Amino acid sequence: MANEITRKDFLTSSSKYAVGAVIGAAGLDLLAGGKILANSKASTWPWPYLPLDKDTVRVRAHYLYYNGMACCSGVFGALLDSLKTVVGDPYTNLPSEIMYYGGGGGVSWGTICGALNGAAALISLCVDKANANKIINELWGWYCQAQLPTDEANDFAVQGKYSVHNYDDKLVPSISGSPLCHPSVSQWCVVANKKVGDTERKERCARLAGDVAAKAVELLNAFYNKQFQFTYVSPADVQACGACHGAALMNNVMTQMSCTPCHSTVHSDVSSAEQIHQQPKGYDLFQNYPNPFNPSTNINFSVPKSDKVMLAVYNIQGALVRTLIDHENYDSGTYKVSWDGRDQLGQKVSSGIYFARMQSGGFIKTVKMNLLKE
Repeated sequence: MANEITRKDFLTSSSKYAVGAVIGAAGLDLLAGGKILANSKASTWPWPYLPLDKDTVRVRAHYLYYNGMACCSGVFGALLDSLKTVVGDPYTNLPSEIMYYGGGGGVSWGTICGALNGAAALISLCVDKANANKIINELWGWYCQAQLPTDEANDFAVQGKYSVHNYDDKLVPSISGSPLCHPSVSQWCVVANKKVGDTERKERCARLAGDVAAKAVELLNAFYNKQFQFTYVSPADVQACGACHGAALMNNVMTQMSCTPCHSTVHSDVSSAEQIHQQPKGYDLFQNYPNPFNPSTNINFSVPKSDKVMLAVYNIQGALVRTLIDHENYDSGTYKVSWDGRDQLGQKVSSGIYFARMQSGGFIKTVKMNLLKE
């Protein structure tokens, strides 16, 4: 038939072109019908999985980032290469080049982070839909809240464990607050005082690719060992924005990512904190006072330079109780803000343990507060 191509032709061509460009819709039918992979296990989905080594995958993703694969196909390829080794077929029949498009947030459009895109694609190959969605959600939530590159990624560089040595010093980490490439990279460049084209920024994304690949292995290993636990909770600003923009009222938003990296004009329902000192030594969140308290307590925090501050109160279950400062800009100084023991709706909360959590730049700290009965 005119539309049929050999398995050899398919694998050869796919290293140069996107799959759709080579075989088109008819070719995809051939794949689905098993004519190309007729002797492969690929007809059974999900594909098999065996535990992988996090360190091996981390180093491989870092290497592939610098060797033609960038972030998306680099992470996908690192995971795929390990599965080719420990499982074999059907992974041996799949080229990692199919994920070329995802580099730079999708052909450099800055949309979904390529590292997350590549990891999610591989997870979707070896886990059923419902559980894959849970694992991917956990991975993306971790990415939004973690300080990246991680300490482990930096240690690998300093100790010379990577196979590419373009920059081996420690890099400043940052918290993206979003799975999107644009705010993730831009936030890091601001925190690190670097430009997109700098060697350090490229190395940051290479280490981040290793971090994401290693985290994907951690989650997949846990899932197949029946130890996976879903822990991600939408951040406070998402829950706060959802109170108006979610299904209950305006119903015009569908997201789990932080709103503020793109929509920085949101405001807290608490007036700006009072400055009590200037020129602090660094970022800090101090123990509230009085503590225990009733009915109100003071919370002091410091920022060493002009930066956005997020300060919120959570209950012992980790649920948002009150947003005190919602990504508002503060100049260098030490500030005081009060919490009156009420929730977002102005209702008094019950006595018990609560937590104040501050995030600013790459800094995160939590303090425990004890609200007593009247």
